[in-house]
Amino acid sequence: MGSNVAIICCIITLLFCLCCDAEEVKLRVKASKAIAKTDEDFICATLDWWPETKCNYNQCPWGKSGILNLDLNNKILANAIKAFRPLRIRIGGSLQDQVVYDVGTFVRKCPHFKRLDDGLFGFSKGCLPMERWDQINKFFDEMGARMTFGLNALVGRRKGGRGGDDGLMVGEWNPRNAYDLINYTASKGYKIDSYELGNELCGSGVAARVEAWQYARDIVALKKLVAEFYPNPATRPKVLGPAGFYDKEWFDTFLDKSGPNVVDGVTHHIYNLGAGVDPTLIKKVQDPSFLDQIAETYRGVAASIEVHGPWAGAWVGEAGGAYNSGGRYVSHSFVDGFWYLDQLGMTATFNHKVFCRQSLIGGNYGLLNTHTFIPNPDYYGALLWHRLMGTSVLSASHTSSSYLRAYSHCSKNTALQFF
Repeated sequence: MGSNVAIICCIITLLFCLCCDAEEVKLRVKASKAIAKTDEDFICATLDWWPETKCNYNQCPWGKSGILNLDLNNKILANAIKAFRPLRIRIGGSLQDQVVYDVGTFVRKCPHFKRLDDGLFGFSKGCLPMERWDQINKFFDEMGARMTFGLNALVGRRKGGRGGDDGLMVGEWNPRNAYDLINYTASKGYKIDSYELGNELCGSGVAARVEAWQYARDIVALKKLVAEFYPNPATRPKVLGPAGFYDKEWFDTFLDKSGPNVVDGVTHHIYNLGAGVDPTLIKKVQDPSFLDQIAETYRGVAASIEVHGPWAGAWVGEAGGAYNSGGRYVSHSFVDGFWYLDQLGMTATFNHKVFCRQSLIGGNYGLLNTHTFIPNPDYYGALLWHRLMGTSVLSASHTSSSYLRAYSHCSKNTALQFF
């Protein structure tokens, strides 16, 4: 490289082979150009709606970590978020499409979440009171956090599959309640970074699904709604979707039907480690061949966007590693960092802009302990990444085995410059 190129690189290397003999390793970083770009706020964490009664595998690991009952006055929580300045936080999750907002005339009652055997994910509908919404926004403002808020996308729909058993929901999305919430939010001057429509409704869905063409029409409606209340494009919240698992045909159709410059971020979810109860979880997070498999999903999402939606960026909108609240003995421990940091590095190389960890607090995979709020090991991995790794992703390779993982970025406050 000539002296007319100014580059400062920060390299994070993860070593999985904990018992290997010492060997000489040649690491090569190609710093002549960036292979991908991330957002400045690549690191993101989630807050979920789960009540205390959310249980999996004979344990109830959520406590009072749900967005409706989280202690926003906890100083450890405040300091953990302020350390990022800013931390991007996504409010959403499985119960998102059962939440109504207690504002305007659409909602007559403001119910609490209750266990309900035939309800989505085993719960009844819940409600967000505006008093709590005020508290949340005040908290985010004081913490300097950036909010992505997930809207209920099932309002107005009905079951439409054969016998109503396959989860298909049909009909137009009714935006009335979302309209009232966004109107209230904008009138208060609350800063929302982005609105996301629905949770895990794409492809075959999880508990419910919506056809791609219908979802495309609905997200166009959301885009118009957001533009109405935020006329200045410079301060207008982004519109995100579909917030679910990648299905090539569904994603391609969604992007084609919604059209140019409607969706700003294409969000997809990652739970590549399988069920939290899996006894082999600790082996999976240390198995490079297993960890490599998810690259096909990242590659697929990036390709779908390149062909069908080049105006949008790819986001991992939710990633907890293991689903159903994570692994009780793995997801909050040091060993989980082998999965987490590897996913951050891999995702960035596939031109993803944001990676949202499930969760900031709650479940077994929280960055913070559910009860004490004390940071778990992955919190420090997230904080180090946020402070050190810049937006320019560089190509990194080495001569050792696949147990050694190497990723390279330009440092946080240094641009890749050519003169």
